Amino acid sequence: MHTHQSPPPSSIPKYLQENDLTQECRDVISSLPTEEDWVGSNHLHLFQGFWIISTCMAGVLAFQKYFQARDTDIILATTPKAGTTWLKAILFSLLNRVHYPDLLKHPLLTSNPHVLVPFLETDLYIENQVPDLTSFVYPRLFSTHLSYNSLPTSAKASNCKIVYLCRNPKDTFVSLWHFTNKLKLRGTNSLEEAFDKFCRGVSLYGPYWDHVLSFWKESIENPQNILFLKYEKMKEQPTYELRKVAEFLGCPFTPEEEAKGVVNDILSLCSFDNLSTLEVNKSGKLSSGHPNEAFFRLGKVGDYTNYLTAEMVEKLDRITEEKFRETQLKF
Repeated sequence: MHTHQSPPPSSIPKYLQENDLTQECRDVISSLPTEEDWVGSNHLHLFQGFWIISTCMAGVLAFQKYFQARDTDIILATTPKAGTTWLKAILFSLLNRVHYPDLLKHPLLTSNPHVLVPFLETDLYIENQVPDLTSFVYPRLFSTHLSYNSLPTSAKASNCKIVYLCRNPKDTFVSLWHFTNKLKLRGTNSLEEAFDKFCRGVSLYGPYWDHVLSFWKESIENPQNILFLKYEKMKEQPTYELRKVAEFLGCPFTPEEEAKGVVNDILSLCSFDNLSTLEVNKSGKLSSGHPNEAFFRLGKVGDYTNYLTAEMVEKLDRITEEKFRETQLKF
C-alpha cells in the first residue's frame, strides 16, 4: 500500500493513467520484460521485439486483431519524434487539396495534425475495441508508431500504401528526451540516463534501429506499397520529396497545379513556422491529454550538437553503423 497522497485521477492526463488496463492486457503484460517508461508513471513492455507503453497495449492488441485494411488505405508510419506531426499535416493537405482549395479556411488552421490523422493504436483502437471507421473519407488516412513486424496481417496482405518517415538517431533521441520531459508531471529525465536507455533500445516503440530496418527492408522488397522517407532529405528538398510522395500515393500534381504553385502552398501551410504559431497548437490538448504545444519544439536538423557530448555522438554513430552494416542506409 502506498501511503503518500496521489493526485486525484481527474488531474492526471489520460496518457499517464495505467490503472484501468483490461484483463487481456494484464495477462499479456505479465509475461513480458518490463522497464520504467521515460515519462515515469508508466511501464514499457517488450512486445514482439519492441517496447510498448502499458496504456497503449489494449489499443495495440485491438488494432492487430480487428483492423481491416482496404487497398485504398494510406498509413503513415514513423518512429516517435521523426517529424510525424509535420508529415501528418503534409499528407492530409496533399490528399484533401481538392476539398480545401481555400487555404484560409483549411482544417489545419483550427485542428492539430494529430486530430486530423489519428494514430490507429493510441487513438482509434484504444477508445473502442472495434471503432467505427465509416466516417473516414476515401482514401482513409491513418498513422501508427508500430514496427512493420507488428502491423496487423490485413495491412501487410492488402495493397494499402505505407509512407514511412525516419530521422537520424541523434536528433530523434534529443527530440524524444525533450518531449518526454514536457510530459512528465514532475522532474526531468537526466540526459545520461535517457541516453543509456535509448542506446539499449529501451525507448517508446524502440529499439529505434530495428524499427527503421523493419520498414527499410520491406520498402526494398515491396517499393510499390512502401515509401521510405528521411526527415533530413524532406527538409533539404521539400518540393522534390512532396512530388515523390504525391506520385507514390497516386495523386500527382497536375501541370495546372504546378503552375498555380500548389506544391509550395502545401509546404508553406504545413511548415513548422506556420503550424507552431497557430493558436490551436499553442494551447489546447488532445483527447489523450497531451498538450498540443508539446509537438512543436524546433523542427531543425542537427540540434543534437547542442546536447550530446563527443563521446555520446561517437557511441550512437557506432551503434548505427553496426546495426545498418548490411544495408545501404546512411544518415
